[in-house]
Amino acid sequence: MRMHFSRRPWAKALALAALSMGLGGTIQGALAQDLKQYDSSKRDFWLHPPPDWFLGDEISQQKGLSPKAGPATGMSEDEINAALKNIKLPPGFKISLYASGVNSARQMARGDKGTLFVGSFGVGTVYAITERNGKKEVKPILTGMKMPTGLAFRDGALYVADIDRILKYEDAETSLDKMPAPKVVYDDMPPYIPHGWKYLSFDKQGWLYVAFGPPFNIGIPPTSTSQIRRVDPSTGLAEIVALGVRNSVGGDVDPRSGDYWFTENARDWLSDDLPSDKLNRISRLGEHFGYPYCHQGNLPDPKFAMGHKCSEFTPPVLNLGAHVAPLGMKFYTGTQFPAQFKNNIFIAEHGSWNRHKYQGARIVRVVTDTKGKHVKEEVFASGWLKGENDFSGRPADLMVDTDGSMLVADDWAGAIYRISYSK
Repeated sequence: MRMHFSRRPWAKALALAALSMGLGGTIQGALAQDLKQYDSSKRDFWLHPPPDWFLGDEISQQKGLSPKAGPATGMSEDEINAALKNIKLPPGFKISLYASGVNSARQMARGDKGTLFVGSFGVGTVYAITERNGKKEVKPILTGMKMPTGLAFRDGALYVADIDRILKYEDAETSLDKMPAPKVVYDDMPPYIPHGWKYLSFDKQGWLYVAFGPPFNIGIPPTSTSQIRRVDPSTGLAEIVALGVRNSVGGDVDPRSGDYWFTENARDWLSDDLPSDKLNRISRLGEHFGYPYCHQGNLPDPKFAMGHKCSEFTPPVLNLGAHVAPLGMKFYTGTQFPAQFKNNIFIAEHGSWNRHKYQGARIVRVVTDTKGKHVKEEVFASGWLKGENDFSGRPADLMVDTDGSMLVADDWAGAIYRISYSK
């Protein structure tokens, strides 16, 4: 259900002030209930965040909410296939298991020779998936990394973003048994692991778009975070293309215009229903998208607005809903799907944790023009939510495959799915 918000930002700010910890009375009440509060204004917080850094700044209405832990090693093939029977898709589409045993699967990249490379969250591994005698083989090819969530492939080389550096592995597909020593192509990157996991997208010029999140839920961002950069891996040069971005783990270049579009996870601990996560488009160099001053285009932060008006910042193309956690996104550039799907945006919504009744855990389709006008959103694939606060899977990334089908990475199930279409 789409939520509609007032065009009067000050009214929302006043309403949320009662929920926030920005008022003295609320702070006293919060302390009485032992709500978690962290001071992110000090550098030591960024370098040594508490173990539950993302749980800070609680409010009484959401006290005790925390991320649900998934299966430690993913789900079995039988469990995955049973879950896939509940997935709803438009007529003519079907979903099937492409590969299992891909623990904590995140961004995917297809090699020139057909190898599917997959990054991971939290387990420090990059996988290669190949096919032998009609069966998929999943092989860890890089291990012991910090957080290699972001991958890209170009001209025979695999690029891996590992928190504070981007690595290039030449001739990766011919070296799966023993990967070559990497070349560091860019390392002017903050060391923070919280919100430091990356997503990589090449543009037509061979530059990489990469986002840098601040290492906390809400606060004044440390230098060199809360931004998106465009990096030339051949020279190590980079430019800042966007500011005021909280946590973006998905983006793609519009094949029609060359503009970069990206998903963004909004702040936690305001309420179950605010603020909305976003889909954004960069239309000019150096745009500011509002964080931490303004959320969802019209909602001043009750503590960090600091006199700023939402009209100062670039509004989202689309508000996706509160705590749906949009991650990987891609423009559909294949030919297998019906013609009306061409150049549509597909977004993997990972699903809630900072909400009593979860939402997300689905794939949505967004139809829009190159300027972000005439926007229409609809659910494309759903059925991974179990009850009010559990999952049978959590889509984390999407990729248009060489045959025009769509691959989906699920870090909860530790699996890759294939969505195909036939009349």
